[in-house]
Amino acid sequence: MECNHEEEHELKARLAKELLPDDDKIAAIAAQFKAICEPSRLKILLALRQGELCVFHIVEAVGGTQSAVSHQLRILRDNRIIRARRDGQNIVYSLADAHIVAFLEMALAHSMEEDA
Repeated sequence: MECNHEEEHELKARLAKELLPDDDKIAAIAAQFKAICEPSRLKILLALRQGELCVFHIVEAVGGTQSAVSHQLRILRDNRIIRARRDGQNIVYSLADAHIVAFLEMALAHSMEEDA
């Protein structure tokens, strides 16, 4: 099969190969996407865009049971998508960093474009 842009595409393919992360990094990124893309976890992340929340208020915002939400929070925390800190007897959760916020905002903006 012939390519009408052989030289240009060859250069881009070489650059892409050079810049491709190693397999361990790819697996870690894939695990993070997998954690984010589950609907109940995505709801939790969208709720946490408002700021820190304890489990009780996350349940209030997204529905479900405290047990189910706690399980989803553990998965998000294990994948470094959210942070947890103790505040007295409560544990409060927040988005891990500005990259997660930006990712969520871009995903929302993209979904709005599809609706238009």
